[in-house]
This record gives sequence, C-alpha cells and structure tokens, in this order.
Amino acid sequence: MRKRHSPNFKADTVIEVFKEDQTINQIASAKQIHPTQIYEWKAHALKELHTLFEPQGKQDAAQRAANEKRIHALYAEIGRLTTQLEWLKKKSGIEPPAE
Repeated sequence: MRKRHSPNFKADTVIEVFKEDQTINQIASAKQIHPTQIYEWKAHALKELHTLFEPQGKQDAAQRAANEKRIHALYAEIGRLTTQLEWLKKKSGIEPPAE
C-alpha cells in the first residue's frame, strides 16, 4: 500500500537534507521512507526553488493570461459549433429558414 505524505512532511524532510547534518540514508531510515523518494523530493524542490522569489503579481499575471487565452479559444469553438448547428438545422428542414 502506498503511503501519502503531506507537503509539510516532504518540506521538512528536504530541509533536513539541505542542513547536511545527516546523510540521506540516515534521514530515510529515521522517517521510514526510501532514499530514492528523498532524492526525488530534493530534485523537485531545487527545480521549483526559483518560483519562490518571483513576485506574486507576476505569477498571477501569467495565470490570468493563460486563462484568458483558454477562454478566447473556448468562445471561438462555441461560435463555430453554433454556426454549424444553425446550418445543419436549415439543411435538414428541422427549422424553417429565417426570412
């Protein structure tokens, strides 16, 4: 059965690794987890570390821009599908043509 560890547990474990008071094997033994898991958490922490010092506004702006782009694409798709639906209704005779 897989264990699920909280983000706080993972962060505390990685902080212990960064302190270098104990080896990774000692930390893994004390916390009863596999050393490979600690190496993965450490690599993830190092990969994402640069985002801690970015201004929150910059992160929010990037998120908003991505959301706006997605919303625009979805509205374009709605427009295309609505046009196709109206055309199909006219051609099938379900709805009489508008005069």
